[in-house]
Amino acid sequence: MTKDGGNLDKEIIRELAELLDETGLTEIEIELEGRRVRVARGVNVATTVPAVAGSVPVQPREPKRESQPDEVAVHPGTVNSPMVGTAYRSPEPGAPTFVEVGTKVSAGQTLIIIEAMKTMNQIPSPKAGTVIAILFEDGQPVEYGEPLVVIEQQ
Repeated sequence: MTKDGGNLDKEIIRELAELLDETGLTEIEIELEGRRVRVARGVNVATTVPAVAGSVPVQPREPKRESQPDEVAVHPGTVNSPMVGTAYRSPEPGAPTFVEVGTKVSAGQTLIIIEAMKTMNQIPSPKAGTVIAILFEDGQPVEYGEPLVVIEQQ
């Protein structure tokens, strides 16, 4: 916070955003000097909530992801995350990925792994087709319902 009690210190917000990246959390909230600051990832808006009157809206730091066209998110072949966790494209570091863009997959074939609560969960392809998009980075935290892979049915 600034010494005059006005605007929030941008450095605090940056540090909180970095902490989200480091820990894989989706949101964090702190209270300093009677003001609460909440920073969230994967949400359209993060705001400050005043413990007393006079708060200032805060824009969240955008996740390091390429923007996804809306038509990809609603594509009938979109495979959404069935859980919150960390998504991996290969079974272990340095191993070949399960799929790449252009890979032909069959129903039930493993597309990715999502680690949740120290358990590795294989995410299978719901149908046969060709992978036309991979919408996450290896090792990226993902939310429930987040689009991960798009499969074009053959």
